[in-house]
Amino acid sequence: MEFARRLKEVADKLTVALDQLIPPAAGPEADLMRAMRHAALANGKRMRPFYMLETGRMFGAPEKSLLRAAAALECVHCYSLVHDDLPCMDDDDLRRGQPTVHRAFNEATAVLAGDALLTLAFRILADEDTHEDPAIRVELIERLSDASGALGMVGGQMIDMLGPDMPRDLNTITRMQRLKTGALISYSTDAAAIIGGARYAERQALVGFSHDLGLAYQIADDILDATGQESMTGKAVRKDEGAGKANFVTLLGLDGAQERVRLLAAQAKDHLAIFHNRADILLQSVDFVLGRER
Repeated sequence: MEFARRLKEVADKLTVALDQLIPPAAGPEADLMRAMRHAALANGKRMRPFYMLETGRMFGAPEKSLLRAAAALECVHCYSLVHDDLPCMDDDDLRRGQPTVHRAFNEATAVLAGDALLTLAFRILADEDTHEDPAIRVELIERLSDASGALGMVGGQMIDMLGPDMPRDLNTITRMQRLKTGALISYSTDAAAIIGGARYAERQALVGFSHDLGLAYQIADDILDATGQESMTGKAVRKDEGAGKANFVTLLGLDGAQERVRLLAAQAKDHLAIFHNRADILLQSVDFVLGRER
């Protein structure tokens, strides 16, 4: 119950922050702002911002800094979803229970809305309102650049775009998902640790936690894609099967994928032992990931 309450609380705060940070629709470029807001203000779990705020709370980091960094991260995540849904990528019609941006507007506007959300993210982090220390701001920008670029999320998407030509082995699938999904989840905990002044051992523990959690989250997503219903997930299902793509379910089977999620979830929890009861909400979040496979 506490986890669910905190998850909703963070989602609500993040939506308010994004509403204030994304320009209102005005002028001849108004459709661009409307498309940005359509993508970023839609109902979502806001898991990455949740991990940033909950991790930051463990170190007593100021909520204002965490919220702004989380808003920047969510802008990057939303931009990636807008582009991922395009006809040249996954060609999806539904996202977070509403029409995808290229369906609600058009393809060109969707591309530009994604571009604008990405650049807005770094503008948010560069502002002194995010943190008074410019060295901290630079580190946050540097880390997000790494997590979202060619050696992070975009690199993972490139592997995914290989489609049926992707090598059908666990190493390739694991690398793709650690980059495409895991990199931004890792950023969420690392950025919070940076803002909160965490010790080296604490940051390393969070690296291990976020790596295992991110992979567990993606495997659970593959399970949902194979077994879920569109009315429940808010997005298309069985996409990988239709595109002939390999994922953890096709490689491990449903039972094997479920067992891999449970193993990774247990490892993720072990990484949090260094924090004792300060990490109670993060521990509960691992159980939420386990529940996503059902």
